[in-house]
Amino acid sequence: MSIRLAVLGSGSGSNCQSIFNAIDDGRLDAEVVIVLSDHEDAFILERARRRGVPAEYMDCGGYKNKFPLELQAEIAAKLQALRVDLVCLAGFMRLVKQPLLQAFPNRILNIHPALLPNFPGVEAWKQALEAGVPQTGCTVHYVDSGMDSGEIIMQAFVPVLPGDTPESLHARIQVQEHILYPAAILSALSRV
Repeated sequence: MSIRLAVLGSGSGSNCQSIFNAIDDGRLDAEVVIVLSDHEDAFILERARRRGVPAEYMDCGGYKNKFPLELQAEIAAKLQALRVDLVCLAGFMRLVKQPLLQAFPNRILNIHPALLPNFPGVEAWKQALEAGVPQTGCTVHYVDSGMDSGEIIMQAFVPVLPGDTPESLHARIQVQEHILYPAAILSALSRV
């Protein structure tokens, strides 16, 4: 029986697409049963709709960064009703707290564009470039109540090249993200 995934995203959904691709080519025995976004016009919703996957907008009540607890409770109930096994954050830019964490303990994953614990938070590739590190990368980790502080599942390394711009470095990190996330989901399945 394939694993049931929910994907939460805020942007274009390229990591969601990498999950779809891994399902299509047989690397991941899973089904994405719903895609949710906190941005009504996020392309991740369009990607899901094109596949026939239910895609819904989550109204965060006008808050720019806050993920209201009442909404998290509603989402938790919805995902439990859909019998979701794993929740995958794919460019989702809000902190997950209770009750989502209680509803899916050690079953919420996130992908972050840096080698955690270094450079948590937003625009991690810019942080890495400004710090002058010789390499950075991406990390898939379990979500806990902190910011990018959960247990690491897998990482991929990306060298910082002479002349790199934030855009060029981010583009190379994203290539690795698209390989890493499906593999890390597969690894996390052993704990479900």
